[in-house]
Amino acid sequence: MTRIDDTFARLRATNRKAFVTYIMAGDPDTETTKRIVRGLGDAGVDVIELGLPFTDPMADGPTIQLAGQRALDGGMTLQGTLDIVRDLRAHDDTTPVVLMGYYNPIYSRGVDRFLEEAREAGVDGLIVVDLPPEEDDELCIPAQRAGLNFIRLATPTTDDRRLPKVLENTSGFVYYVSITGITGAGSASAEKVAPEVSRIKAATDLPVIVGFGIKTPDAARDIAAVADGCVVGSAIVDRIGKGDDVEAVLDYVRTLAEGAHSG
Repeated sequence: MTRIDDTFARLRATNRKAFVTYIMAGDPDTETTKRIVRGLGDAGVDVIELGLPFTDPMADGPTIQLAGQRALDGGMTLQGTLDIVRDLRAHDDTTPVVLMGYYNPIYSRGVDRFLEEAREAGVDGLIVVDLPPEEDDELCIPAQRAGLNFIRLATPTTDDRRLPKVLENTSGFVYYVSITGITGAGSASAEKVAPEVSRIKAATDLPVIVGFGIKTPDAARDIAAVADGCVVGSAIVDRIGKGDDVEAVLDYVRTLAEGAHSG
């Protein structure tokens, strides 16, 4: 059982929905990221997704691309990202952390070394958007053997023939991408999301968490009401990019959490 599994078991037992946030490691700098990450649990966040900056983020929209570039320009690395997780664990040993990014930095580090260091740092799961299920032997299976959840994305184009393959080795939760396209594009619609969530839940016992296009507490509430929870990323990253201070960012996160938890 990972912290992710424990968290969702607790949420199910109390009939609550999950609120998941994404921020980019090292944006705008390491110390600011550490301060934000330390405050997310107290702000109502159930799972933290921490972006691993990469030079070619093909699934990311402009907001997260710019955040990744700011982080890279500031010297953020895979090692630095793991150090942020270690810093969190000195203050919060409960809130799960999922690293989200691309395979190249992990491959360059070496899979075995990366998994050992990630587990030691306190990482609980991985989302690697450019590794399809056909490549599960590369990272997914080794990660699960190392005790990390490997979370897969399902999208509006994941049809009934493809879905079983996507779910085959997924663990922790399923991340349903509510819109077709890159992060930060469009707005999620609970009316459109609901039947897709039901379709996925008919094929798995894992929680289904919906992300992309959620920007307000009302949207968080509406999406969480038709799923097991929601993810907000670009809207938070945008606040960081515009220079909001740590407390302002956490206050905004708190309003989103209240929305999601009322869903």
